[in-house]
Amino acid sequence: MESSEEEDDFPTHEWITPQSRINSIYQSNTEKGIRNLCCELLDLKDAVENLCGNMQSKYLAFLRMSDEVVEMEQELIELRKNASSHGILVQDLMRGVCRELEEWNLSNGEIPEAEEGPQFLETQDPLLSELDAHRIKFLENIDVLLAEYKVREAVDTLITEETNFPGLNDSGDPSYPKISSYKSAFLKRKAMLEEQLVGICEQPSLGSGELKEALTGLLKLGKGPLAHQSLLKVFGLRLQKSIDAFLPSCSIYPETYSAALSKLVFSTVLQTAKDSESIFSNMPVYSNKIVPWAERLLESFVQLVKTNAPPPETISAVSAVCVCFQASLSHCLQLEAQGLKLSTLLVVLLRPYMEEVLEMNFQRARKVAADLTINEETLPLSPQLIFPLSSVAVSSSDSVLIDSGTRFIYLVKEIVERLTPEAITHFGGAILTRIAHLFDNYIGALTNVLPSTSEDDNLTEQRDATQFKVETDAQQLALLGTAYTVADELLPMAVSRIWNMLDEIKETGRGSMENLGPTGIDTVEFKDWRRQLVISSDKFRDQFCRQYVVSFIFSRDDDTRLGAKTYLNTKGEDLIWDAHPMPSLPFQALFTKLQQLATVAGDVLLGKEKIQKSILGRLTNTVIMCLLSDEQEFWGVFEDESTPLEPHGLQQLILDIHFILEIAECGGYSTRQVHQSASAIIARAIKVFSARGIDPQNALPEDEWFADAAKVAISKFLLGTSGSEASETDDEHIIIHDDSSDSDVTDSCPSTVESSESFASANMGDSMGESESPVYLTEHDET
Repeated sequence: MESSEEEDDFPTHEWITPQSRINSIYQSNTEKGIRNLCCELLDLKDAVENLCGNMQSKYLAFLRMSDEVVEMEQELIELRKNASSHGILVQDLMRGVCRELEEWNLSNGEIPEAEEGPQFLETQDPLLSELDAHRIKFLENIDVLLAEYKVREAVDTLITEETNFPGLNDSGDPSYPKISSYKSAFLKRKAMLEEQLVGICEQPSLGSGELKEALTGLLKLGKGPLAHQSLLKVFGLRLQKSIDAFLPSCSIYPETYSAALSKLVFSTVLQTAKDSESIFSNMPVYSNKIVPWAERLLESFVQLVKTNAPPPETISAVSAVCVCFQASLSHCLQLEAQGLKLSTLLVVLLRPYMEEVLEMNFQRARKVAADLTINEETLPLSPQLIFPLSSVAVSSSDSVLIDSGTRFIYLVKEIVERLTPEAITHFGGAILTRIAHLFDNYIGALTNVLPSTSEDDNLTEQRDATQFKVETDAQQLALLGTAYTVADELLPMAVSRIWNMLDEIKETGRGSMENLGPTGIDTVEFKDWRRQLVISSDKFRDQFCRQYVVSFIFSRDDDTRLGAKTYLNTKGEDLIWDAHPMPSLPFQALFTKLQQLATVAGDVLLGKEKIQKSILGRLTNTVIMCLLSDEQEFWGVFEDESTPLEPHGLQQLILDIHFILEIAECGGYSTRQVHQSASAIIARAIKVFSARGIDPQNALPEDEWFADAAKVAISKFLLGTSGSEASETDDEHIIIHDDSSDSDVTDSCPSTVESSESFASANMGDSMGESESPVYLTEHDET
């Protein structure tokens, strides 16, 4: 009961355990546990006593320190009084000295120089006016703001002071020394603030907000040109720092580094233009300064692209410059919204480097395409580009003939695939022209491997230096088929991407750079470009035909050699009375050789009838052009008065010409030029023989007679009833200088001969039954 009463008298605290609680906890303890508890209580009692002792000692020490503090406060008061009295004394001394100096200067007619400190303003008059007190307070306040780098408050304070006292402006004219001294102090602090603002702008870690605040402060202080110059300098330094950090990684991304570099440069220019507009509005005096600054950055940018680019002769350089061109022009479109038109300058700066890279790559391509002996692995071309060449039938040992065409297309495709839309827009025409020149060089390399018929030493040495040679008709026809397939099918397909984009630009009249002027974009017409390819292909075909005709006919020393003596046989009778008039031996041998060549062409150029007709037609025309040439060796003999002529010779010559025409008709490769050349030879022959006294009206039968006789002769040759001999081709060669080129080939043949086969297998039965002269074809110019 007593314990419960005590609990009621003494309320329970959180840190005091009631007796009842103690009893409930320790009631079940043993004697040993109670003893341990007593020991713990005794220890706690000792600790409390020690704590009380320490508290007493520390309290006494605190009282001693308090007394010492009171004594120090008294001493400080005394010191302050002494300092104040000394200050008053010094101030009185300074006033007296200044007054005496002022009186002395006035007596000498001099105006005292302005002092900058507030103490001088205070000492000029013992009784300070309210204006002087304001000035002293202002200078003290501005000094504190400058010391604490509170530039915003400092700018506002200076602007307010200038507004209240217009004479403080730089253009103000002080009227007396007091204003002059205050203005000098004011301008000095204004210059210090400007230096602080410029220094803040040059800090490398400065944020965009802080930069705008500092530039705005300079602008408020009337230093707009300095603020704009600082803006350009800050962004220039930031750009240089970013470029220095980026350049080491250029070698890791050789084809795309230029795009990242372009983004750094143009994003800096764009941000500069935006900040300039937001801070300085659209004032021309400031916006016009960004253009020359940006132009200098562009010049440095182009130089960096050149310095860090891959070697210009590599295909990676093409990718790098095209990517740079595409990315840079895209950025220029964004800058145009800010009034900065840098597209023209960019094109002018990048054009020389672009042309250099293209020229070096095309030089590399020319070297590779000219070496026909290169044996490379399978090139990564699509089946669409490989299939047309696979139709040219060659043996496995002659696969190099087809590989040359495949390699040429790969070289072109490799360059075209790297071109970006903007590069095609501005350099597509020049690239197509270079591709046409590359194809012409490729044709020149193919021409060098043909059997030589030239007596020119330089050309002979050039051909002898070529390791690879084609000797057989099949090899030569395979080369021709490869060249024509590349020109007619593969090359237009490989550059179709360029043509499609140029056509799209031409149709829509658009272009990302419409204001570049006529020098910004190179143009070329598709017809003109295809005509260049046709001319190159025809040069190769003509060279083949010349060497073929020369090696077969004009290099012979027997009766099959074509010459004027063939038509000077005075012992022969008129062909009109001959039951079976036949062409001369050279033309009989030519028929046999053309028959063999047509058979080989049908096998090698299977499915390429147009190419077959073009080659055989040009061969026929080459024979005729050899007779039409003004060489003294042939026509000079007839014009010589000492050489006897007979009507038989004129008849034989005209029959041979009609025989050539019938060969072309039967083979399905007759052309308008062949007929024009034949007519010219017949007319010239009649003119020459008439001048020698032979009457063509009496000596020559009707034209139908020659045509029928030629048909009968061809029929006999095809049926094997002719007793003439066709000699084989020897190895001697004579060059024939014939620069004429004919790319006109008939699309179809109206004769009874099947055009899909060689004329050796033609059925002449129906055509021989016709009495009318053959219908000569006219061709359709596809160029």
